[in-house]
Amino acid sequence: MQIVIRTYYGKGAKKLFDLLEQRQGEVQSLMRPIEGLVSYTLARNGDGGFSVTVCQDERGIDQSVKTARDFIAKHAPEMNIAAMHVSEGSVITHIN
Repeated sequence: MQIVIRTYYGKGAKKLFDLLEQRQGEVQSLMRPIEGLVSYTLARNGDGGFSVTVCQDERGIDQSVKTARDFIAKHAPEMNIAAMHVSEGSVITHIN
């Protein structure tokens, strides 16, 4: 299994997470069909928030990153998200 954590912070990140919360049904409907999706979590923190996506393979991770990028480009281009950090890796242990 593979994992990607996308952390959004800085200018525009709090507004982005307000939008994501308001449209969480749409976000879920975009993420559910990702091939090999094991789990998806979207959470707030003090600076904005982060998402954690676990997929069976790199193909699903790539699709999830593209889906997130496309959603933001379509629904939040004016927010000018200042920063995003992406961490990817292989899962050692996953408890569901």
